[in-house]
Amino acid sequence: MPLLTPLRFPWRRLPAAGVPVKNLGLRTVASGASSPSGASPKAFNIFDRDLKRKQKNWAARQPEPMKFDYLKEEVGSRIADRVYDIARDFHLALDVGCGRGYIAEHLNKETVGKFFQTDIAENALKNALETEIPTVSVLADEEFLPFRENTFDLVVSSLSLHWVNDLPRALEQIHYVLKPDGVFIGAMFGGDTLFELRCSLQLAETEREGGFSPHVSPFTAVNDLGHLLGRAGFNTLTVDTDEIQVNYPGMFELMEDLQGMGESNCAWNRRALLHRDTMLAAAAVYREMYRNEDGSVPATYQIYYMIGWKYHDSQAKPAERGSATVSFGELGKINDLMSQGKKSQ
Repeated sequence: MPLLTPLRFPWRRLPAAGVPVKNLGLRTVASGASSPSGASPKAFNIFDRDLKRKQKNWAARQPEPMKFDYLKEEVGSRIADRVYDIARDFHLALDVGCGRGYIAEHLNKETVGKFFQTDIAENALKNALETEIPTVSVLADEEFLPFRENTFDLVVSSLSLHWVNDLPRALEQIHYVLKPDGVFIGAMFGGDTLFELRCSLQLAETEREGGFSPHVSPFTAVNDLGHLLGRAGFNTLTVDTDEIQVNYPGMFELMEDLQGMGESNCAWNRRALLHRDTMLAAAAVYREMYRNEDGSVPATYQIYYMIGWKYHDSQAKPAERGSATVSFGELGKINDLMSQGKKSQ
């Protein structure tokens, strides 16, 4: 069944204009570097990282990979908007888990002087989107960044960190490679992502097979992000959430697009195959529970956006405890105080 283009691109915008510059090179580095902050606690081995690399490489090798780029391009543009909101230029920037370069294509060389792009999938780096910013492609794992301390003015990451096994360690390494007063701007999928698909599969599998197993990978809770960023050493934190809803002809078209994005489940405890009857039942449940008036079905992508700064003496500091001149108890009287001030004038 063909995909319905009008339903799939309700919010897509065009890339920023500019003169494309070819990548300066593809560097391969060995994963396995020790954590810069010392030995980290043993992380849960939730995801098969080798399988995720194969999935992303397969997706990047498709004849028309841009057909499935709509979501990552949109989130990449929103990350770029947050970069533009900061009134400064960044001489050296790093994109962690860049994919095909969905952030760099929305930035210009006046804002970022040079961009290092890292990913575990070599095909994604080789087929990177054009950008006017000089770029260097580095084949590296998000959990083992091969850069020195205090290297980058800006680090960004879009829809990649939800696949790492040790998120605290990954955030610590991002903090490590940032210069003092450098900023990290990231986005990752949230816990309500694809809740329609998850519920439909669980209901169908329970009804047809007497139980269910996870088919949508686990996600980090938004309440944990601020704590993880603070634990990694970031300050002046900002965490906010957003939702993007995309309409599809049916459940199978959604799953086809997820595969084309390289976003298929790679959890170790995933179930490899589902019976045909169970899949058909899940598609029927999905349509019955969530169908739009036009017959399409929605898929919700919850996005967590995060901003954190590396400490520098020049940054604004909170006032000392006890230095306030007005108590919270007097806030209710503020209108009266302002009125008295106007009368006295």
